[in-house]
Amino acid sequence: MDLPQLLLVGLVLLLGVVGVLVPGVPGTWLVWAGLLWWALHERSAPTWTLLVAATALLLVVQVVKWLLPPRRLHGVAVTPRMAVYAGAGAVLGFVLIPVLGAVPGFVGGIYLCERLRLGSRGEAWASARAVMRAVGTSVLVELFACLVVVGAWVGVAASG
Repeated sequence: MDLPQLLLVGLVLLLGVVGVLVPGVPGTWLVWAGLLWWALHERSAPTWTLLVAATALLLVVQVVKWLLPPRRLHGVAVTPRMAVYAGAGAVLGFVLIPVLGAVPGFVGGIYLCERLRLGSRGEAWASARAVMRAVGTSVLVELFACLVVVGAWVGVAASG
């Protein structure tokens, strides 16, 4: 696969990761479609292995999201700004502490947004806990899986 196509695949994967944070956008499926596009052009053993593993992981995530308690948005102020902070925190955490850092980064992003909005530490933690109970867990599970898939793609694409 030539560089322009590889960059387009990377862009689709990035849009998928961002799409996880935007309601109504099928972020997980965009990540999978980008990976499928790449695998169909590369046709190597590591490529197909990654596609199969990513497919299994993303399907498990869909089941896990279905098993999680339903989203309860009543009384929780989830804003687009908070989604940006949470997403940026997750990506930053994923890079600083490979893979596992996405979880504290996500929660830290929500806390930082609420701390800036509310001012006090106690109110910010209470609000961050409410957000995580309402929607954060399902979004975090999906975002974490997509980040793992994209991270694995970067590893395989860079080595091959």
